[in-house]
Amino acid sequence: MKKDNQSSVSEFLLLGLPMWTEKQGIYYTLFLAMYLTTVLGNLLTMLLIRLDSRLHTPMYFFLSHLAFTDISFSSVTAPKMLMNMQTQSQSISYAGCISQLYFFLFWGDLDNFLLTSMAYDRYVAICHPLHYTTIMSQNLCFLLVIVSWVLSCASALLHTLLLTRLSFRGDNALPHFFCDLSALLKLSSSDTTVNELVIFTVGVVVITLPLICILVSYGHIGATILKVPLTKGICKALSTCCSHLSVVSLYYGAIIGLYFFPSSDNSNDKDVIVAVLYTLVTPMLNPFIYSLRNRDMKGPAGLNIWNVISQELCSESGRERGHREGELLSP
Repeated sequence: MKKDNQSSVSEFLLLGLPMWTEKQGIYYTLFLAMYLTTVLGNLLTMLLIRLDSRLHTPMYFFLSHLAFTDISFSSVTAPKMLMNMQTQSQSISYAGCISQLYFFLFWGDLDNFLLTSMAYDRYVAICHPLHYTTIMSQNLCFLLVIVSWVLSCASALLHTLLLTRLSFRGDNALPHFFCDLSALLKLSSSDTTVNELVIFTVGVVVITLPLICILVSYGHIGATILKVPLTKGICKALSTCCSHLSVVSLYYGAIIGLYFFPSSDNSNDKDVIVAVLYTLVTPMLNPFIYSLRNRDMKGPAGLNIWNVISQELCSESGRERGHREGELLSP
């Protein structure tokens, strides 16, 4: 354990996932495949939305930001975890740990606010379809995203600054695969009362309130479905609601299980496994839930990409055929 002159910890040891050492190669391959799928799947989602002008709507505007957020969210923890598994090194510097914690909180909070914005978009589309284009204007969409970024940055910065005030002496082993805030607070030798109070207060703003807004939005959606005859437009909006609810259930289900029903100090395995669920599994599944089950995403945008690929293949084939004909005709 490395310490400075004041006996403060200068690095932490990430103990990683609770797994058998002899099967570490299998886990490494599995998590690498999950991370690559997350990056490629969300990049493809952003590309499809960018290519097809018919997908330039508020719903897909928020979805493109969610895809970018999911890539960033997974990239905060997964590369370091994979590198540690590959090199058998568990250390992370104090500065690196604080930086990882900040970006983890930032992208995680941003996920919450974007999911809330998408729920509001579905509420307007189903409950106020005639005024949808007026209410969900481009200015409002940009405003919702900007406010989400500002609130997420403020929340993450507040937690990070408060953490830097704490002292870490003695044990520097974190029973996790990344620098989790609750695990760091348990290691601190300082009084963490203020940190815990801020976690509760800010948690209400960035987790509880967005979840309540989502539930209220879908409550109004359910009431509207029971009152109003279903039209083709409403049915199409409902299809995206099912995808959105699936992602919300996965994401918030993991968070509620982790933070509202925490494990004991002697049993940290459940916390680590649940953290894998919302840092790797949920971002990986989002492109499949939103895109591959969506006809708008599979249809025109996919055809655009296929047409580009087909044209490139045809032009390449034509060049090769012309070259061969030229060789046959040459004396």
